[in-house]
Amino acid sequence: MTKTSTLKELLNQKSILRIVGAHNALGAKLIERHGFEGIWASGLEISAAHGVPDANILTMTENLEDAQIINDATKLPVICDCDTGYGNASNVIHMVRKYEAAGLAAVVIEDKRFPKVNSFIPGRQELAPIDEFCGKIEAARNARKNPDFCIFARIEALIAGWGLDEALKRSDAYEEAGADGIVIHSKSKTPDEIFMFAEKRRGKLPLIAIPTTYYQVTADELAAHGFKIVIYANHGLRASLYAMNQIIGEIARTGSTKSVENKIASLNDVFDIQGMADIGEDEKKFSGKEPIRAIIPAASDYRSQPDLRELLGNQPLSMLEIAGKTLLDRQMDLLRSAGATDICVIGGYQSSQLKVKGAQIITNPDYEHSSTAQSIMYAEQHFGSKCIITYSDIMFDRSILEQLLESTHDFTIVIDRAFQTLPERSKKLDLVIVEKTKTPSGARNLEPELFHRVLKIGKQLDQRKASHEFIGVTFFKKKGGVELSKRWKEALAKFKGKPFYEADSVEKAGFTDLIQYLIDCEFPIHALEINHGWSEIHSASDIERINTYFRNPSQEHASKK
Repeated sequence: MTKTSTLKELLNQKSILRIVGAHNALGAKLIERHGFEGIWASGLEISAAHGVPDANILTMTENLEDAQIINDATKLPVICDCDTGYGNASNVIHMVRKYEAAGLAAVVIEDKRFPKVNSFIPGRQELAPIDEFCGKIEAARNARKNPDFCIFARIEALIAGWGLDEALKRSDAYEEAGADGIVIHSKSKTPDEIFMFAEKRRGKLPLIAIPTTYYQVTADELAAHGFKIVIYANHGLRASLYAMNQIIGEIARTGSTKSVENKIASLNDVFDIQGMADIGEDEKKFSGKEPIRAIIPAASDYRSQPDLRELLGNQPLSMLEIAGKTLLDRQMDLLRSAGATDICVIGGYQSSQLKVKGAQIITNPDYEHSSTAQSIMYAEQHFGSKCIITYSDIMFDRSILEQLLESTHDFTIVIDRAFQTLPERSKKLDLVIVEKTKTPSGARNLEPELFHRVLKIGKQLDQRKASHEFIGVTFFKKKGGVELSKRWKEALAKFKGKPFYEADSVEKAGFTDLIQYLIDCEFPIHALEINHGWSEIHSASDIERINTYFRNPSQEHASKK
């Protein structure tokens, strides 16, 4: 359905249409978001946005260009303020052809002489002769191709001080000339004179009101007096002008933006209205690149860590602020920088407090009685051709992800060989034993061996025999994701209510338990070896070190100490 047909259908269906003025695509999107029936491409707003008076300074082409931008941004029908038609009947013919071809739903032309001056400016408000304006209406009707394209005639007799009788006479003439609706304009402080006009007029065309000065009237009251459209013509412009003036003035006074941040929209709000999520979806569909998905299991309650209990209060660890950004936001930034376009966060403890834009949040309702494996499997539908899993209590260098995504193996974890050189920690480590590199005796290896076959993984391994520590980052391809899903379902059925590797039961299995099960099922698990470049977040000193890194990134890497 075209927008012209939509407008006609709405006029037939609704008691009154609520139309709001806009001068750009952003305003149009906000109007649509709040459920209005249409948009007014306001001459006042457009001219003000260009920084010029509303007095036919802008050309038809400039007004049409802005109206097209508004129209393209929304599904709502757009009614265009076309002043006096930009000249005589010949200009009106050209205008109607251009506006109709651009997909606009309707035009409004007013019965003043060209060039006009805004109706609320004291002084010159010259009306065109009735027969001259009727000629413009007839020319407009003759120029249009689609009879649903509406031509509304705006009567300025009350504005110009010519009185009610003149307004009624013009209404009759304009209806006879073929207008599709009548805009009766008034600058009275009350709606009384337009109500009187509605009561006394003889015609049957839809009536349109613009209650700029008689702003106390409601849409329902207008409908009760026979009006079919109400246009809130310039309130978006006036609101934005007021807000910008206040905020810019405060920045000038204070010398910073600190005091205004809680008074303005967030950047995420801007991205949302811009449709950045749609861009991401389109890129995933049409970029030709294999999509990378990411999962962040963040269900655990980290208050059991003594150093974190006071810092966290009752918020999830992911919401902990790291140098001005939450840990979750920093992880999201890192994943996106590596090309991840579809990110899922698994919440549990205080999951309602997880605040993040551009990610799906899934809640593990049984987080208190399950562990990491179960949380990850809540995001099973996100297993794709390429998928990254990263624990929520770590930060790591971007170069690690770059190397990991180069893995040719189906299932790869990241392991750190530096753990044995670090001070002993109270937390049990996820230790790893890998297959030794088989380099011929006496031979030199031109390339360092980055990827190793994993033989054992778990917290209960002998630290003297373990070669590496699992840092909590995993990458698998389609085959790895299929195997992970298959073996988890198998384990649930086979070990239901029974111990499962290091877990008291399969239901409480950690991710390392599930990885060991894959190994024992003879599915090859490989590991990317690193040396430092990451940090867990389990203590106040961890947080202090990571804060220092992000405030002075050139001084040190976020490495464990």
